[in-house]
Parts: sequence; C-alpha cells; structure tokens
Amino acid sequence: MNVSHCENIHRAAARAALDVAGVVALQPALADRLAVAASRVYEAVAAGTTGRQQATGVHCELTPVGAWHLEVRCILDKDHRVVDVARRVRESVRTAVTSYLAQHGGAAPVTVVVTVTRTV
Repeated sequence: MNVSHCENIHRAAARAALDVAGVVALQPALADRLAVAASRVYEAVAAGTTGRQQATGVHCELTPVGAWHLEVRCILDKDHRVVDVARRVRESVRTAVTSYLAQHGGAAPVTVVVTVTRTV
C-alpha cells in the first residue's frame, strides 16, 4: 500500500468519526503530537514536505496478515452516553474504511478500537 492510500483511509476514518453525534473532536496521542512538532521543525529546515495527518486522533496500520487496524481517540460531548457514542464511532469508521477499501480493490478485514480521552 502506498502512502496516499494510507492517508485516504486515515481521512475516511476521521471524517466518519467526526460525523457521529456526540463527538466533539479527535484527540491526538502524545506520540502523534511529538511527531507533528518534529515534522514542523523538519519542514522549516527542509522547506517542503507535508507531514502525516495522524494529529487528528486516528492511527491506522496494515497488519502483517493484511488486515487494517485503526485506533480512534475521541473527545465526546458530556450530554451523550459514552458507550453509545463509542459504539456508533466504531461502526461508522469500520463502515467507511470497508467501503473505501471495496471501492479501491483492496478489501480486507477492518478492526476499530475507540478510546474516549475525555468529555466536555
């Protein structure tokens, strides 16, 4: 899989998660924030390449067996039941990524883990 393909899966997953009622934002992990900070320094020095878009709170990877594993880190609205929103996010992301893969000839199993980092 090329980098563009991975970025498209990442974007589809982020869009699907943000479309779920009760999701306020996606929370990047500390490692992602550090990577973005480092990429900004690199871009300033190298003047050019754009960094990966993992700062949006979605991490995706292709496993050695050819399945996709995604982790979505969400900030939720306190007026919604966390478990219900997390389930909807998981299903929405799985559906969006499975659909994207089917459209681009790369059907593969998709697992999604949703982590709620906080409610506001």
